[in-house]
Amino acid sequence: MRPPTKRPAPRGRFQRHTAIARPAEGGSPTVFLVLRRMRAPLIVLILIFAISVFGLTLIPGQDADGNPVRMGFFDAFYFMSYTATTIGYGEIPHPFTGAQRLWVTLTIYLTVIGWAYAIGSLLATLRDRAFREALALRRFSGTIKRMREPFLLVVGYGQTGQLLGHALDALGRRMVVVDRSPEHIDTLDIDPYYSDIPGLVADARNPHTLGVAGLEHPLCEGVVALTDNDEVNLVVAMTAALVRPGLPVIARTVSPAIEHRMRAFGSPTVVNPFDRYGDHLRLALHEPSAYLMLSWLVRGEGAEMPELGRPPATGRWVVCGYGRFGHKLTDDLRADGLEVTVIDPHPHPDAKPGFTIIEGDASEPSVLAEADLPGAVGFVAGTDNDATNLSLVAAARKANPSLFIGARQNRPANAPLFAAMEIDWLLVPSEMAAREIYARLSTPMLWRFLQEMPGLGDDWAADTLERMRAYCGAKLGALWKMTLSAKDAPAAQPWLISGVVVGDLLRSPRDRDQRLDAVPLMLMRDGETVLGPGDDVRLQVGDELLIVGRPYSRRALIDTVTNRVVAEYVLSGREVPAGWIWQRVTGKIPTEVEGTDSPVRSSDDP
Repeated sequence: MRPPTKRPAPRGRFQRHTAIARPAEGGSPTVFLVLRRMRAPLIVLILIFAISVFGLTLIPGQDADGNPVRMGFFDAFYFMSYTATTIGYGEIPHPFTGAQRLWVTLTIYLTVIGWAYAIGSLLATLRDRAFREALALRRFSGTIKRMREPFLLVVGYGQTGQLLGHALDALGRRMVVVDRSPEHIDTLDIDPYYSDIPGLVADARNPHTLGVAGLEHPLCEGVVALTDNDEVNLVVAMTAALVRPGLPVIARTVSPAIEHRMRAFGSPTVVNPFDRYGDHLRLALHEPSAYLMLSWLVRGEGAEMPELGRPPATGRWVVCGYGRFGHKLTDDLRADGLEVTVIDPHPHPDAKPGFTIIEGDASEPSVLAEADLPGAVGFVAGTDNDATNLSLVAAARKANPSLFIGARQNRPANAPLFAAMEIDWLLVPSEMAAREIYARLSTPMLWRFLQEMPGLGDDWAADTLERMRAYCGAKLGALWKMTLSAKDAPAAQPWLISGVVVGDLLRSPRDRDQRLDAVPLMLMRDGETVLGPGDDVRLQVGDELLIVGRPYSRRALIDTVTNRVVAEYVLSGREVPAGWIWQRVTGKIPTEVEGTDSPVRSSDDP
């Protein structure tokens, strides 16, 4: 009988290799690197020792009686060991003859030369870039293997990564960072983080790098690609989708083509700051209160409520620069029915009705005059050069002081200059991307709220803003999600089953006639949402609430839904003793869950 043969995989079928970060077999790459670099010095030292020991065994000596003797190999090796290491116990087993001392003198100088060569080679190895990278990789890999809590894999630690890192660190989220720039990784040791953040200097386009950084680690809860290279972000999103299908991926890009290619691999969340700028501008045109709420909520807890500045006007806009940002902004303005004049030095034959292109350098007065700035309502300096944008803003404001001014800031170091210009609408791509990603990661319900909120109109947004200001003050309070499940809200189950309303849940545990300083922003039930639920909306088991309020209101709500004694008072007005014995003595027993034989227990029960 012929032995069974292994059939090759069918052609066209994709075979996925799940392991992309395998340790080197047989030992550490660092040890192998040291051995390779120290091979010649070690051979020289071994030869010097061997020749020295062998010579001592051949040269005859004398004992105390004058009889000739020869040293054994062990005595010769022992003598050379403490002599070459500068310890020097003395001459053994008998005082040396002149020939032996002459040989020892020669070997001493040889060993000094050998040790100098070996130590010099070792120091050169320690300073070698490849050795330091191998040592850092070994230390980094060990740190990743020892991690025992969920973490995010952040690729790219430029300005966006640093802003996002500090925001997530304040929430207690762990991160692992990969970046090609050693300067960026060095800032991890300088920045004031609450916990240590492992960082690796490597090219994220190599799948092995992502594997070493913990992509396959069971506690890796997501990948965030924030490099300034769209191709690298695409490779990261692609690698994560192929190696860890279903793992959440957030990637930054400014290219619609790259965004389309990213979406071909699973369903990553793609953040395009150029796209968001135009969307926010259109929102500010029609719903200024809704935009004000959006910009406040994405800033994080403790942020000052932004002032409602001068809203952009409807009319003709002038956009300088027709690159990726200019294309997207122009499309957004034209989609809103606005006339747009574009100034760009490169020819663009795709001019359409309501869309005029002036070929030339906008920094030249004659070209800028051709755009008829006195007859425009808005001006956007959107080139990729900050000095050019600042000069264009100054020239446009001089030509028409009433213009609504927008500008693009490319380099973080130029922030003071743009602040001094008092620009109405400033785009800082890194900040806009960081805020959106933070909103998605910190409270996922918040992002859904921000997406659906503009559909309710500007009057609803203005009313909600007024309620937030009344209950939270001028600084944004805490944002949190509360799940009314049997696990997360055990004490509230009896009233959820019978039907409790939002207003009852927001009563104060100290005085139920007082309302907590909290505003429910959204109610989610079975995938359906209710934005701004009123106090008379009935709650059910399993509902999810997105709430903004003061921190003490959050603690009070947690007590209400987890402590049955507090829940009894808040939701029914009935006061019961906290202890089990006093409950039996007084006969005041907390309300039981229907269909069970025992009341919901709390941490106060024995």
